[in-house]
Amino acid sequence: MGVRVMVVDEHRLLAEALASALKLRGHRVLAAAAPTAGAAELVIGRAPEVCLFGTATPAEPGVFEPIARIRRERPQIAVVVLGPVPNPRGIAAAFASGACGYVRQDERIEGVERALAKARAGEAAVSPQLLQAAFAELLNPAAQPDDEGSRLLRLLTPREVEVLVRVAEGEDTRLIAAGMAIAPSTARTHVQRVLMKLGVGSRLEAAALAARTGLLDRAVFPASESVVEGPAVR
Repeated sequence: MGVRVMVVDEHRLLAEALASALKLRGHRVLAAAAPTAGAAELVIGRAPEVCLFGTATPAEPGVFEPIARIRRERPQIAVVVLGPVPNPRGIAAAFASGACGYVRQDERIEGVERALAKARAGEAAVSPQLLQAAFAELLNPAAQPDDEGSRLLRLLTPREVEVLVRVAEGEDTRLIAAGMAIAPSTARTHVQRVLMKLGVGSRLEAAALAARTGLLDRAVFPASESVVEGPAVR
């Protein structure tokens, strides 16, 4: 007896292709749709036995929020993630959201069917090879020096990096504005954006975080522009 399944994927063409393949093999495919804001509602409304949830970015924050909602509102729906070869964080995030399985996107259709059957039976649908690779990476992580500083730098624009450096040097809003040839109001906005992106509550915390992660040692920013943004600073 075929599985009552729903296919959800970021690429509608892939979702429809997989749905067609499953139909040909005797499964009851209810719908195929891209995971937009309404994906969770669609799955909850159709109530399949199993949802195949495709994503190309399993480690991206928030990507599995629809799964968490599906499992919260319809716990009887089993969700299997269909994605690329993930890092351990991607697999962990999938299962933490409530998924009961993870299948690689390049898996043969027979492997997808096995995962569907296991999920419907309440079993974990993940291959031993995936688990082995995940545990191997967890036990022997690749060295990533200055990872935190690099991550923080990627959050900031070049102008915001300059603002952070000036904050770390103890400059107040008017000095930042004068040094960057911008209006004080613009300088305040830049400072607030820096604090928000770094997740800190004060300039002192921002300076301490930048120093601790080595961000300041790698900061590169453009020379101040000659055109003043807003009213001239006196």
